Amino acid sequence: MLTDLRKWHGPVFGGGALCVLVNREGLGPLWYAGVGLLVVAGLMRWSLWRDQRPPGGLVPVPVGVPVAGRWRAVNGPGTKVPSHTHSHAQTYAIDLTFPPGEESAPGVRRLWSLGGRPDRYPAFGRPVLAPGDGVVVAVAGRQRDHFGRDSLPGLAYLFLEGFVRSLGRPRHLWGNFVILELGEGVYAGFAHLRRGSLRVAVGERVAAGQQLAECGNSGNSSEPHLHFQLMSGPDPETAHGLPFAWRYRDDRGAEHHGVPEDTVHFTSAGTSAGH
Repeated sequence: MLTDLRKWHGPVFGGGALCVLVNREGLGPLWYAGVGLLVVAGLMRWSLWRDQRPPGGLVPVPVGVPVAGRWRAVNGPGTKVPSHTHSHAQTYAIDLTFPPGEESAPGVRRLWSLGGRPDRYPAFGRPVLAPGDGVVVAVAGRQRDHFGRDSLPGLAYLFLEGFVRSLGRPRHLWGNFVILELGEGVYAGFAHLRRGSLRVAVGERVAAGQQLAECGNSGNSSEPHLHFQLMSGPDPETAHGLPFAWRYRDDRGAEHHGVPEDTVHFTSAGTSAGH
């Protein structure tokens, strides 16, 4: 019950901010109420974040690479842990971008334009695959794919947008997503999927390598990419992040078992055993 209440830190924060903003009486009851709510919201979020830190000694779960072709690792646990944050079970999460080949992608601009259309990025629309056999336990697929944040004002907006989104429900942060139960207490999360691309429904059984959706740019995303993570439960607001291991090849053809470091380009070397 305590965990369920702490998940509402966003509305509590919003209520506190509203009290402070509409207050016109100086240091009066409304101002103190607003500050009190802000403090309570901060404590709720900090407590939830603290409890989402995974225990030590976890063994990486072997799973398949959830994409096909040559991709690039960004913000992954192969470089640092936590790779993102403990919040939303993102301790061992990784972001995957599809590097341009013959296709071109928008670069970062100083001031203009504020963002590129998502379909200008080669990752947009690429298939997202199941990393193992499993059952779909949650989906969301109606959020729009917004423009890329590929300018300095766009990146500044992304920072503010990310904070606001983090106060809401998982779909506000993840955008369109799929959560897949792989068994033995392991769940896989796929975020920032393309609107209208989901090919699975809750309760459906899927096989390793089956297409689940397409890569998109929904939620808190700077450009079309796939956010992938494993976690200990179906609710990213309360679960722990779990480490994982892939079989992959780098650009030199060397095969590895683990997670590629940031900026490494890689391709799948086959399905890992275990899931």
